[in-house]
Amino acid sequence: MGNRLTQIATRTGDDGTTGLGDNTRISKNALRVHAMGDVDELNSNIGVLLCEDMPLPVRTVLVEIQHQLFNLGGELSIPGFELLKAEAVLALDQALAEHNEKLPRLKEFILPAGTRAAALAHVCRTVARRAERAVVALGAQDALKDTPRQYLNRLSDLLFVLARVLNRFRTDGSVGDDVYWKSERMQQGAAD
Repeated sequence: MGNRLTQIATRTGDDGTTGLGDNTRISKNALRVHAMGDVDELNSNIGVLLCEDMPLPVRTVLVEIQHQLFNLGGELSIPGFELLKAEAVLALDQALAEHNEKLPRLKEFILPAGTRAAALAHVCRTVARRAERAVVALGAQDALKDTPRQYLNRLSDLLFVLARVLNRFRTDGSVGDDVYWKSERMQQGAAD
């Protein structure tokens, strides 16, 4: 990887370019920079989510995700380099299976709401989807490995499931629930 930052305000980006890990410079409006920025924003939002009370298994998986997102950002910053491994996608699959197994089956759509922690997880989910779209757009222009796209796709699914877990978590021992969408069509169907 490139040099570690020793000075933050370098002024080298004043011309609208930024340096990649391979020491090349590209426009700050390039697809690669958008993808890197979306992954960074996602990681920062997960950092905010981690400020909330949550079950230890959820905290553990989120901390690991932050490390993997840093790997993903590093991979995006060096064209042709690989830092995010397929095992990271498998770890998300395992976490999805583990956490989803304990949840009641969904029969209705849910709103991105509930507890503060659950709402923050939903924000992370939507940022993950945007980061995925940015990586897909970049992949249409530059050759990318499949793992970054797969990781972000699976991560947004996991964040949805974790939001549901967090809506049920209460420190007082009570159990919460999701916030369900009140669809007029569904309400009419129930009345018939």
